[in-house]
Amino acid sequence: MTTPILQSYIAGRWVGREAAQALRSAVNGKPVASTHADKLDFAEAVQHARKVGVPNLLKLDFQARAERLKALAKFLSERKEELYAVSAHTGATRTDSWIDIEGGSGTLFAYAGVGANELPSGNLVHEGPAIPLGKKGGFAGTHILVPRGGLAVHINAFNFPVWGLLEKFAPSFLAGVPCIGKPATSTSYLTEKAVRLMVESGLLPEGSLQLVIGSTGDLLERLDGADVVTFTGSADTAAKLRVHPNLVKHSVPFNAEADSLNMAVLAPDVTPDDEEFDLFVKEVVREMTVKAGQKCTAIRRAIVPRRHVDEVARRLRARLAKVVVGDPSLEEVRMGALASTDQRVDVAERVKALMKNAELVFGEKDGFSPRGDGVAEGAFFSPTLLLAKNPAGDDSVHDIEAFGPVSTLMAYEDLDEALVLAAKGKGSLVGTLVTKDPAVAARFVPAAAATHGRILVLDREAAAESTGHGSPLPVLKHGGPGRAGGGEELGGVRAVKHYLQRAAVQGSPTMLSAVTGEHVRGAKVRESEVHPFRRHFEDLQIGDSLLTHRRTVTEADIVAFGGLSGDYFYMHFDELAARESPFGKRIAHGYFVLSAAAGLFVSPAPGPVLANYGLDTLRFVKPVGIGDTIQARLTAKRKIDKRKKDAKGVGQGVVAWDVEVTNQDGELVASYDILTLVAKKN
Repeated sequence: MTTPILQSYIAGRWVGREAAQALRSAVNGKPVASTHADKLDFAEAVQHARKVGVPNLLKLDFQARAERLKALAKFLSERKEELYAVSAHTGATRTDSWIDIEGGSGTLFAYAGVGANELPSGNLVHEGPAIPLGKKGGFAGTHILVPRGGLAVHINAFNFPVWGLLEKFAPSFLAGVPCIGKPATSTSYLTEKAVRLMVESGLLPEGSLQLVIGSTGDLLERLDGADVVTFTGSADTAAKLRVHPNLVKHSVPFNAEADSLNMAVLAPDVTPDDEEFDLFVKEVVREMTVKAGQKCTAIRRAIVPRRHVDEVARRLRARLAKVVVGDPSLEEVRMGALASTDQRVDVAERVKALMKNAELVFGEKDGFSPRGDGVAEGAFFSPTLLLAKNPAGDDSVHDIEAFGPVSTLMAYEDLDEALVLAAKGKGSLVGTLVTKDPAVAARFVPAAAATHGRILVLDREAAAESTGHGSPLPVLKHGGPGRAGGGEELGGVRAVKHYLQRAAVQGSPTMLSAVTGEHVRGAKVRESEVHPFRRHFEDLQIGDSLLTHRRTVTEADIVAFGGLSGDYFYMHFDELAARESPFGKRIAHGYFVLSAAAGLFVSPAPGPVLANYGLDTLRFVKPVGIGDTIQARLTAKRKIDKRKKDAKGVGQGVVAWDVEVTNQDGELVASYDILTLVAKKN
């Protein structure tokens, strides 16, 4: 049987006919595929991304690209078994593959939600509010974010062939930035399969995604300041790429997520009789064995109170002894192989180096025997637990990472020493604190946060729903300081903004409103006889405004609202106490002012405005007293076309309205945005 030749996807076509490096199954060593020897034209790839990918992506807006991500996630989910079949060759168990494959499509779903819920229509994000820069209101400033106009190069050197690509692709695609992905070579056959499915879907605008199998050649030398480079891999490689002469010359943004010696700390308040003690043991074993420990987030240092070291070691040994290693296709197998035999050799060398200052607690000598046919030629490595002899005085256990199922126990005397040991990793992606005492968490987490990108506080309450130490989530930052690369990925909309260019804009409120596509306070408004609430989504324009009639607040209003709401706060009802307050008089409830303003601007008859689903930026600026007269101005501030329809097929959009409530002196007393669903024309 002929071994298939993997192909790169460059400039809209698949490239690669001549075989180069053989890629072997991590399970049995048999050839799975080979890379191609064909030389890639990276000048063409970059040109294609800029001249084809960028314009095609920007024909869509944030909302449309979010729709594409959601559709792509569904498409891949429906074909996940094709990916599982290929993933088996990487040495991954079904659970390992689930993290990679369905974690990848889940990330697409998550960013589809980010786009739909947090980004506007169009291709500009307004980072308001606008800031007055003059005394008369005629000059202001604000910030905008726009697509960079370049491309993103995503380099992944770790063994997450699907998720590793998609967690970088999703935010860059949403930002309107085409990307060139370069996966880890040893498992690139799975990435190639995923990209083939993505191309087959027809959902990718031409030029939005290209794939490099093998070397990136002179790709980085062809980038400029509009481009972005992201890297996931070793700290050493990240350091070399960071100072690439062309990246430095053009100030190309570089985001690194590097391997790090992540830690888990068993707090001193936890005893062997506590549920948290076993939670710690389970978490360490899980992080050692999931993906055979080949995760940049895996627990490499298990830091425990000295008085509990022996008991922790005993329970870890017992659990590790039950882990069945072998061919992932066997039902009883719980841990698969490393990605390649080269990886196995590297891990063995690093364990040997660690053993100079540590002793073996559990390892190959404890009955390691992978199950399955042909596994002798596979890349299997025994779960290996070490005990550091002098963790406070020996830096090697905080510097050397064996990127496999390897972790080192370290003893400490008190929480201060635990914090010192945690920090000796010189920057980590993630740390875990297992404690049952909130006071311990309150002391530990702020101190550890300086050297860790994410911290999990694990107790029995969180355990039922915890996603675990090593699971990055799309909505939370993934990255860490120092050795961990100093970068940030994921984190919801923050990741999208990484691919956008921020600019400050100054001008009159009217000009800022025109630029941002949002009404800015002080900008010219359009008033007409047609109430803004009577306009359909398509007909409504930013700046359409209504200045309401006036209403004088009476004592009866305050009494009635108090009776209705049950709010009898003294400032509203106690004349003597209110007179001694800073306001010097009784004042109306803030929520009465809010309700009264709605009564002033709402158009009560059925119409295009379907529902009010929230308020943003609510502030009660000045008190409203008995006898004050209020008036409201309602202005269409922002429109977002979510491209949704109701059960009857009528389209809907979201409109944010700016509301200003003033008193008889023209002073602002309340300010907020009201969010509404508005129907489109049928």
